[in-house]
Amino acid sequence: MKASEKIDLLKKKREEALALGGEERVANQHRKGKLTARERIDLLFDKGTFREIDMLVKHRSVNFGMEKVDIPSDGVIVGHGKVNGRTVFAFSQDFTSRGGSLGEMHAAKICKIMDLAVKAGAPVVGLNDSGGARVEEGVDALKGYGEIFMRNSRASGVIPQISAIMGPCAGGAVYSPAMTDFVFMVKKTGHMFITSPYVIKTVTGEETTFEELGGAMAHNTKSGNAHFACENDEETIESIIELLGYLPNNNLEDAPVLPMGDDPSRICEELDTIIPDDAKTPYDMKTVIESVLDQQSFYEVHEHYAENSIVGFGRLNNRSVGIIANQPLVQAGCLDIDASDKISRFVRTCDAFNIPLITFVDVPGYLPGVQQELGGIIRHGAKLLWSYAEATVPKFTVVTRKDYGGAYLAMCSKQLGADMVFAWPTAEIAVMGAKGAVEVISAYRKEINEAEDKAAKTREKIDEYEEAFNIPYLAAQRGYIDAVIIPNETRIRLIDALEAMRTKTEVLPAKKHGNIPF
Repeated sequence: MKASEKIDLLKKKREEALALGGEERVANQHRKGKLTARERIDLLFDKGTFREIDMLVKHRSVNFGMEKVDIPSDGVIVGHGKVNGRTVFAFSQDFTSRGGSLGEMHAAKICKIMDLAVKAGAPVVGLNDSGGARVEEGVDALKGYGEIFMRNSRASGVIPQISAIMGPCAGGAVYSPAMTDFVFMVKKTGHMFITSPYVIKTVTGEETTFEELGGAMAHNTKSGNAHFACENDEETIESIIELLGYLPNNNLEDAPVLPMGDDPSRICEELDTIIPDDAKTPYDMKTVIESVLDQQSFYEVHEHYAENSIVGFGRLNNRSVGIIANQPLVQAGCLDIDASDKISRFVRTCDAFNIPLITFVDVPGYLPGVQQELGGIIRHGAKLLWSYAEATVPKFTVVTRKDYGGAYLAMCSKQLGADMVFAWPTAEIAVMGAKGAVEVISAYRKEINEAEDKAAKTREKIDEYEEAFNIPYLAAQRGYIDAVIIPNETRIRLIDALEAMRTKTEVLPAKKHGNIPF
C-alpha cells in the first residue's frame, strides 16, 4: 500500500469515527433536544484547541455476537484542549453509539484521560450520556466502573472534577459523578438514579416517573446530589466554563485573578440600612453578598437545596473567594441537617483548592424538632464544625445580626480557626436569644414570678438582657471579634484582610486522615 493510500485509509477511519452512530441516530439525538457528544466538546473548548485521544479504540467483546458490532470510538470521545486559554481534559459519552454504554475499552479511555489530567495538574470534565454498563461485556464493564471510581477518589482534592448529567445515568454509572466536586444536570433530558422507575415498581410497588425520581430538579431540591440545574446542553456547558474560572488548575495553584473593574475602596452604603429594626423581620442575605463582592461576580452553588443556607463563589478585588451564609428569608436562617451537609461539603471543596472562605452569619441556632434529632442533626452538625476547623485557607467571618449558641461556633467562629472576625453594630452574639435566656436564668424567673404583672416584667427582663448581652461588644472585649465595623466598610475590610492573609501558612499534625463524622 502506497503512503498516499495509507493516509487515505486514516482519513476514512477518522470520518467513520466523526460520524458517531450515523445520521439517523444523530437526528434522533437532536429531536430529543440534546447535542451530540462531539457538539458538546466543541462548545466546551476554545475553538480549534481540542485534541482527541483514542479516536480509533475498539471494544474486544465477542459475547452475543458483539464481534460483528462496530461502535465508533467505543461510545466515548476523550481528549484535551483549552477553556479560556487554560488546559482542561474531558470525556463526552456518545449516546448515538450503542447508547453510550460503558464497556472495558470505553472505561479504559476515561481512565487514561483522568490519569493524564492528574499528571498534568489540570481539571477534568465528564459529559455523561449513557445507558449504563454494556451488559454484553458483563464483569469487564463492572471492572471498568471500579477503575473509574478509584481514579475519582485519588484525584479528589488534587484536580477539580466536574460532571454533567446530559442524558440517562443509571446504576453504577451514577457513582462517578457523585464522587466528583460538582454535578450539573440538564432539565428534562438528564436523569440519575440507582434503580429505574420500572425496577422500583416491580420490587416495591411504588409508582414514580423519571423526572420525579431522577430529574434535575429532584436532585437539586430534594436529594442534594446535584449542584446545578440547567435548561439545556448549551446553558450547562456555559455554566461549566464559568465555574472553571473560579477554580485553580490543581491543589498546588491559586485560582486565576481576573480584572473585574470594581473599585476596592467602594463604600457599600446600602448595607447601613439593610438590617430591619425588628429582629424578627427577615432580609435577603444575597443582597449583602452581592454588595460586598466585585459586581456581577457571585456564582451560587446548590441554589435550590437547603435554601436556609447560601454557598457559592465570587470575586473580591479580582480574586476568587468562597462564600457561605445563612439566609434569614428561609427558616430564619436556622441550620439543619441539609444546610450542615451543604456548607460542610463546600468548605472542604474550597479548602482543597486554596480558595479563601468568607462567612456571613445571621443564625438563631439549629432547627429544633424530633425529625431533625432522629435524622442525626448532631452528626451532621458535627460535620460543619469539623470542616471549618480542618480548613487551613484564609477564613473570614462577618456577623450581621443573630449569632447564637452552638450555631455561633459552627459558622466559623474565632474558636474554629477564623483568622479575622468582623461584626456589625447590629450583631447579637450570645448563648441564646433574649426570650429563651429570660426563661432559663433563675434570677429573672424569680423576679417575674414575684411581679404582679408578669407579662410586663418578662418584657422588661427581655429588654434588659438584649441591651446587656445581645450585642457584639462583649465578644469584642474578649478578642473573639476582631473589629466591630460600620456595615458600609465591609467590602474594604474584607479586601484588606484577604490581602493581609494571602500568604497564610498553617501546619497541622501529621496523620493519614481524620475520621470525619459522615
